[in-house]
Amino acid sequence: MKNMAPRLATIGRCFFSIAMIVFGLQHCVYAIVRTGLVFGPPWILRSPVFVAAIGIVLVLTGVGIITGYKARLAGYVLAGLLLLYVVIIYDPRVAANIRNPGNWTSGAELLCMCGAALVTAGMEPRRRKSIPAAGPRKAPFAEVGRILYALPLIVFGVQHFMYARFVATLVPAWIPARLFWAYFVGTAFFAASISLMTRIKAFLAAALLGLMFFLWVVIVHAPRIALTPHNANEWTSGLVALAMSGGAFLLINDLSKSRR
Repeated sequence: MKNMAPRLATIGRCFFSIAMIVFGLQHCVYAIVRTGLVFGPPWILRSPVFVAAIGIVLVLTGVGIITGYKARLAGYVLAGLLLLYVVIIYDPRVAANIRNPGNWTSGAELLCMCGAALVTAGMEPRRRKSIPAAGPRKAPFAEVGRILYALPLIVFGVQHFMYARFVATLVPAWIPARLFWAYFVGTAFFAASISLMTRIKAFLAAALLGLMFFLWVVIVHAPRIALTPHNANEWTSGLVALAMSGGAFLLINDLSKSRR
């Protein structure tokens, strides 16, 4: 697993950055056309000026992370932006309506992506290769990023048990025992969260978590996007799953650096 860490980090960079760049393009287009068709994640603000500015930041930081140019700065800026979204928008929404699962989900997703952005800030590309490598020192907030990614997984686990029958409807019809998979994934979220926070079998947990999210992109979200290409929610869900997969793969590289 340690030998695979740099390659998985490269995959993670690509997945995470692509999601951020597309989110940024969604913001920019939404600021111009003000439509929810395709271009309209649930965390877009009302002011078109702010939406456009945030979109530009998302695109630039995504490009910086995927190319390695000013990647550390890009990771910190992106993490700060996502954290502001959580604190300013979703914390008040959760407090105002604690029973609304949508606010919990979106806030937890943004917090996970914030953690992944902090992890990318701890990665530096090699001068002669495109594969990220560990520098002489870890970025000071890389550990914080791992916790911020792992902790919200508990929210996802709780929701998979509370709303198991709804989650089961999201499982493709050709997969048998759909309710079982809802509970199974909820349990997997709990196990992954504990593993990543305690570092017990953390390599395996991060790898399986990244694979699980990527499989969701392929077998769940991609077909739904193909059937309803103008549905903004489907695009957002698929991109979030892609970003989450990338974040999990990035954690493998960060964990390998901690052991050296």
